[in-house]
Amino acid sequence: SSVSLCHRPQYVRLMKFLHKRGFTSTLLQPARFTGTTQFTKTQDPGELLISLPESCLLTSSTVLDSYLGECIKRWKPRLSPLLVLCVFLVCERHRGEASDWSPYIEVLPAAYTCPAYFTDDVMAVLPESVRRRASEQRRQSLQPILSQPVKEVLTYEALRWAWCSVNTRSVFMSHPSNPLLSGHDVYALAPFLDLLNHRPDVQVQASFNEATRCYEIRSVSGTHQYKQAFINYGSHDNQRLMLEYGFVASDNPHSVVYVDTGELGQETGKYVWPVKQSLDQKIRFLRENNFLHNLTVSCEGPSWRLMTALRLLTVLLGQAVCEDREQWSVQTAITLCHRLLQDTHKANPTLGLSFQTCVRIWSTFPHMKDVFCFFLQF
Repeated sequence: SSVSLCHRPQYVRLMKFLHKRGFTSTLLQPARFTGTTQFTKTQDPGELLISLPESCLLTSSTVLDSYLGECIKRWKPRLSPLLVLCVFLVCERHRGEASDWSPYIEVLPAAYTCPAYFTDDVMAVLPESVRRRASEQRRQSLQPILSQPVKEVLTYEALRWAWCSVNTRSVFMSHPSNPLLSGHDVYALAPFLDLLNHRPDVQVQASFNEATRCYEIRSVSGTHQYKQAFINYGSHDNQRLMLEYGFVASDNPHSVVYVDTGELGQETGKYVWPVKQSLDQKIRFLRENNFLHNLTVSCEGPSWRLMTALRLLTVLLGQAVCEDREQWSVQTAITLCHRLLQDTHKANPTLGLSFQTCVRIWSTFPHMKDVFCFFLQF
């Protein structure tokens, strides 16, 4: 079931804001869905689902052309395009109704379920490989952008909110390199369009149309009238979805579990007793030759890369290639699967309780991305 939100004042203001900038679509309207909806094909392949004019997109060029432009241009060291958008969001939210972008900012979530918002208790129960990547993300996303931050504006909490807003809601849009910024510029915030939720089995075509100067999404799978309209954020496994977007997808065909290098070495050391002291050297060799990248286990079993790494490790450890060594590789992979499963079972109760608390807290905020979505009006 669903409840239309198009009459809510904040969405009325958002639509007026977008209409003034040339957005004319009436095919979609925001709604709150309380249950799972069946996705049935009623649209022809390639039919345009939404077309958002360039004037509605918030990009680094928007910021450089704004009142912050001169400040950004003088900033040393150069800011990345992502951080430029973060600074702009923080400043615009601080300006309140005086901001031209306030109709968009007021429908952004007040908090997120990304690792930047994880408590230490949640971080502690994450599997090692996930915890390491989540910790790296927290450090990268929340690095200070000023040697002496403005305490009342560019605060830790404000930057955390802004970074998660850009990282979870922006669309990929390649921009020409700018000497005033550092790194690749591929971000664009897309008001209204960013309410569309992800589903892994949905097919869409999304890109910026140079001819129409609009960011367009075309439906390949199709959507039934008055049912939730989904898009696809990419062929991401659930770990990537959690780290980057703060959610996981049920029945995700791309789901895999990553095997940490430390776990690989630990299990290997148990079975190859003569060479435990040189194990680190062998692992280092595999890493330097890119054999330890993307070692995963899926519902179909250990990946080819994982089995290849285990087989190479037996050879590097001085063992002859034979049926016994192959059996050792298989047994080690099985043991790793059991260990990963145990880690998941251990983490689930704590994560479940923590996220239940988060849901109760965040449910008081009216604009959560994972709650709101679109349904087809016509």
